[in-house]
Amino acid sequence: CQTLGNFSFLITLTLFFMIVLQKGLKENFADAQVSVVDCPDLTQEPFNFPAKGICGKPRIADVGGVPYLIPVVRKEKVYDLNAVAKDIELPGAFILGAGAASSRILGANAELIPIVQTKSEKKPAVNGSYVAQINPADKGCLLEKYSSKYSDCEFGLLANLYASEGQPGKVIEVKANGRTGELNFVSCLRQILEKHYGEKPVGMGGTFVIQKGKAKIHIMPPEFSACPLNTDEDVNNWLKFFEMKAPLICQPVIVSRDPGFDLRVEHTHCFSHHGEGGHYHQDTSPDSVQYLGYFLPAELLFRIDRPLETHLVGRD
Repeated sequence: CQTLGNFSFLITLTLFFMIVLQKGLKENFADAQVSVVDCPDLTQEPFNFPAKGICGKPRIADVGGVPYLIPVVRKEKVYDLNAVAKDIELPGAFILGAGAASSRILGANAELIPIVQTKSEKKPAVNGSYVAQINPADKGCLLEKYSSKYSDCEFGLLANLYASEGQPGKVIEVKANGRTGELNFVSCLRQILEKHYGEKPVGMGGTFVIQKGKAKIHIMPPEFSACPLNTDEDVNNWLKFFEMKAPLICQPVIVSRDPGFDLRVEHTHCFSHHGEGGHYHQDTSPDSVQYLGYFLPAELLFRIDRPLETHLVGRD
């Protein structure tokens, strides 16, 4: 566990983030506006989350890692979001993020878009997660609500998670339209923070919507690779890529730099209400793309089940 801030520092950091992001985003987007606002009610459209907000003891967890997926899979690596909530000292946490579905539960490999109000002493868990997998019928995207088939909160291999008490409160609102630079929205945000804060790691999470445009999204194949995936080229040849249309609701987890914990410094999954979702890479319609996001800096960073043997392949 590493401290990224405290409550009083968090307020100051939120204001600094606003100023820093405003300046940096204008180098990558034709129009960018950053402000501190009241978090919208996330139980409403288009989010339909099981919690109203992303505020209250915000923290980030990096669980497992890409080395448990490649070069060869470690299927025994399974986790539970309710257990993670306890591990990060926030039982009952509202968790958003990006991870891999449990092949033990699904019987196949798939992308998990975790959206879970974890269980507490007084309430059972509410799982609003989605799973994106390859449709065996047409090889396209099959996006399903997790709770339509399963009752657990399990995931496998890896996940990058933003957790909070799920409360309303002040958040950073980011609007960015018309991408003029090469960086995707998430990479742009992260690199702005890295450039400004240098060796001091800062992190944030939340949600954003691609309101207009299209995006490059990947979904992992249902079968794990029989051959070791040793390079990024191997990984990209194995993954299935799609161009998906807005609106896409995305869950990013961002850390400005790795302080030596073998972190995945950015990871974003998305879902939609029109049957598309997966792992976000980049918008493919830079002239027309519109982003609207709500973020909050994290106070704490937790590293759970860090791989003993590691590499940098497949971190995109």
